[in-house]
Amino acid sequence: MSNSTKKVLIVDDHPILRQGIAQLISREDDLEVCGEAEDAVTALKVLDETSPDVALVDISLKDSNGIDLIRDMLARRPKLPILVLSMHSEAFYAERVFRLGARGYITKGEPGSKVIEGLRRVLRGDSYVSERIATRMVDKMIGGRGGNSFPIDRLSDREFQVFSMIGQGMQTREIAQQLHLSIKTVDTHRENIKAKLKLKDATELLKTAIQWTQFDQGTAATGGSDQA
Repeated sequence: MSNSTKKVLIVDDHPILRQGIAQLISREDDLEVCGEAEDAVTALKVLDETSPDVALVDISLKDSNGIDLIRDMLARRPKLPILVLSMHSEAFYAERVFRLGARGYITKGEPGSKVIEGLRRVLRGDSYVSERIATRMVDKMIGGRGGNSFPIDRLSDREFQVFSMIGQGMQTREIAQQLHLSIKTVDTHRENIKAKLKLKDATELLKTAIQWTQFDQGTAATGGSDQA
């Protein structure tokens, strides 16, 4: 590996996808995979061992959460460029990971060339996001038509995580275990979510969370909607 070659850490819980990304990167003269991880614990260990120049991180990980991982990685390496690669729609996650300090966001439905472009962009110190979500973020900043598109924007990052996991069919105990929280804390988040989204009971919360999850996956798979 030459001095100009940048080291990439891949964090994703799907071995086949990691292998595919690694092969994609191996074709580039200026990029090389220095390590891989399927969960947060391994990712932090590899981060310390390999000192990557950039990290490609999925939000949904094995027995852990990518949002928390991004926060922990940047606590250790504040200047590390992070490009998020996720199955989730940019419309709901991009702004959140940017607030944490990630430099870019791309969905798994995009072609491999976009992953390479995104890695190079964040390595240069630029941000990387689709034109669609960039427009939405600008609209929101200037108070335009995108400003109030999604009520879930009212949720904190932790509430948003809990809401997403409810939509995936997870029970309170499962959520508590994965997020390393007490059941009581998760219940408090559930109550806050209901209040912020104006949902009257647990049944309505579950229904809304499932509908949102289906929409999120649908927009990610099709490249977004006009709403985004």
